Amino acid sequence: MFAARQPGRRKRAHRLRPPRIPGLSINRLIPNILTLLALCAGLTSIRFGLNEQWPQAVTSILLAGILDGLDGRVARLLQGTSKFGAELDSLSDFVSFGVAPAILLYLWTMQTAGGLGWAIVLLYIVCCGLRLARFNTMIGQADLPPYAYNFFTGIPAPAAAGLVMVPMVASFEFGPALFARPSVATVFLAGVSFLMVSTIPTFSFKKVRVPNAWVLPMLIVVGALAAFLVTEPWLTLTVIGMGYLGLIPLSIRAFHRLKREAEKVAEAAAEPPEDQPSPNP
Repeated sequence: MFAARQPGRRKRAHRLRPPRIPGLSINRLIPNILTLLALCAGLTSIRFGLNEQWPQAVTSILLAGILDGLDGRVARLLQGTSKFGAELDSLSDFVSFGVAPAILLYLWTMQTAGGLGWAIVLLYIVCCGLRLARFNTMIGQADLPPYAYNFFTGIPAPAAAGLVMVPMVASFEFGPALFARPSVATVFLAGVSFLMVSTIPTFSFKKVRVPNAWVLPMLIVVGALAAFLVTEPWLTLTVIGMGYLGLIPLSIRAFHRLKREAEKVAEAAAEPPEDQPSPNP
């Protein structure tokens, strides 16, 4: 008798169960939320620039960079990657690391150079847009060699924003007498614009694995860097920016070394073994 009533009870329990709400889970929305926060931070830096609050403007750009670095990793961890998120991330990068730094530099010093200053600013913005468009078209390419995934083609937009802001950051530490000149900002804007659209390989640091023996020293370095950022933020950021520029020749050398090694391995695999007779007499 109990067995005969059990199916009916299951049906009634199924009818009482609340319907599942259609839509996306909050976990899949977190990466897009981080991207929108990065976009808001980049736009807020322009507001600080209009009020001539330059340290706050630079801090907003740095906050946008931190959020931009988090959204992609969080998306992969939460399995929330999507085409919509990729397009939103590119739009945020263009505003936060292309338009915002250029406008800040124009308001800070480049407007004193007249039309030439505005042309240099536009050059940077255009190159940033071209760099992001090229990056989007390269996503998912399967014909890249394995060693190429450890490098960017040119410098990424967040790094470019940090490099063009080096004169402003250095002026906070050493004074505006030298670094606030339009000629200094022009060198950085033009040089970084070239690096963004170039084919120069630069380290991506996305798939770098730290050996077990280097974990503790790495943590010590990170702790020391955090201490310097708190005590001497502008000097530390200037050193980091110039250090990144110094890594570019090393990345070129490492890329070509890996390329030569891969070509040697491919040539060795294509050659027939010595004990195997050649097909042509």
